[in-house]
Amino acid sequence: LVEGEMQQGIIFCIGNPLLDMSGTVDLDYLKKYDLQPNNAILAEEKHLPIYSELASRGDIDYVPGGATLNTTRVIQWFLGQPKAAVYSGCIKDDKFGSTLQNACDDYGVQTAFQMNEGSEPTGVCAVLLTGHDRSLVTNLGASAKFSDSFLEDKVNWAHVENAKFYYIAAFFITSCHSAILKVGAHAVQHSHKTFTMNLSAPFLCSIFAEQLLSALEYADFVFGNEDEARTLAESSKFPDTKDVKAIAKSIFNLPYKRENASRTVVITQGSDEVVVIREGTLKTYPVPALKTEQIVDTNGAGDAFVGGFMAQLILGKSLEECVRCGNWTAQLIIQRSGCTFPKTRPEYQ
Repeated sequence: LVEGEMQQGIIFCIGNPLLDMSGTVDLDYLKKYDLQPNNAILAEEKHLPIYSELASRGDIDYVPGGATLNTTRVIQWFLGQPKAAVYSGCIKDDKFGSTLQNACDDYGVQTAFQMNEGSEPTGVCAVLLTGHDRSLVTNLGASAKFSDSFLEDKVNWAHVENAKFYYIAAFFITSCHSAILKVGAHAVQHSHKTFTMNLSAPFLCSIFAEQLLSALEYADFVFGNEDEARTLAESSKFPDTKDVKAIAKSIFNLPYKRENASRTVVITQGSDEVVVIREGTLKTYPVPALKTEQIVDTNGAGDAFVGGFMAQLILGKSLEECVRCGNWTAQLIIQRSGCTFPKTRPEYQ
């Protein structure tokens, strides 16, 4: 694809739109709420005071979030053509909802937001930073109210039909699992369309493993990190539950709906090598070194990796180039607060 010839809506993404409330806390604060330093969970009743406690502080960053929206913003940033990426999800017509809408407009992302008619407000995610780690506590709110009927509405389904690429983080399973299956089923009926998913979090690979595996049957590309991969290996009783390369092979061999084809599996391991399996062949790609003092926080690093990777995939670049751009983008993001990037075009060479 030549720049300037990009079709609008070439990629359709669907997820839980959340406003990230990002702040630094100490380990005692995590302990108080029974949280791990580097994890992602859904908020329970006992976690709800976190949001008002953060809101009452003057040093909190509010950043558009939700894993899929992070990745969508990165893809749009790379592609440059306004509205190249379409993002769908459910918000409430409230202050946080309009913050998310305005942010998407600023980034050039085309939105297809369902407006929640119920009482649930726009979803929020507490991003609790301790050192270089981030603990995510999500109150899905309106984002969990996404409906099949909205997706199937003529105007919205046109986005699905128009797109050539699809990306959905597994977080969306808890909101509308059936919508993932519908988009996946559409994609595999067309040889020129590519459906991609992310394992997203250990709890999705254990508690929601059954729903996740049914969605992965449609996935042409599966992304994840080493913790998610190992959790999926344990819950699915893979032959090896520790060795990331062996687990990647097991994911590669999972049932796959597309005929006469094989999926690609991409597992990141922080600063360690990226493990990729394509057409049954395993390759590893080193991650360029970053000094500890350059790291601000790791929130959104995985989302950014996928965004950089997917942008190059859409541009028709090689697998090696996709991984290189994924690493470059993740490293850019972790040197900034939250999943943010410069307003200017990427300086990626």
